[in-house]
Amino acid sequence: MQQGDILKGRVTGIKPYGAFVKLENDMDGLIHISEISEGFVRSIEDFVAVGDEVQVEVMKVGDDGKVSLSYKRLNPKRKKKYVDVELKSGFKPFETMLPAWIENYHKNGGKS
Repeated sequence: MQQGDILKGRVTGIKPYGAFVKLENDMDGLIHISEISEGFVRSIEDFVAVGDEVQVEVMKVGDDGKVSLSYKRLNPKRKKKYVDVELKSGFKPFETMLPAWIENYHKNGGKS
C-alpha cells in the first residue's frame, strides 16, 4: 500500500478527531476530521457512521505503520440545498416606521 492508492474499507469507530477504518487489506487507518470534507465538519457522524463502507484515498503510510486516509478527495462536498424565498414585506416596515421613530426621537429630546 502506498500514497495515492484508492481502497474500500468499513468505518469501525468515530472519535471527535476522526474516523477509524478497517481497510480491505485488513490494515487499519484513520480519516482525520480535516480529511472528511472541504467545508466545516460539525460532527463526523454527519458524513459517515460506524459500519458504513467507504472508499478512501491513502494519503500517507508512516514508518510506524499508521495509515492516514482521505474521504473528501473521493467524496466531494455535498452541495447545500437552497430554498427560494420570496420576501413579501422587504423594507416596507422600516420605511413605514422610520418617520414615527424620528418623531419619537425628537419628542424625547434626542433620547430614544
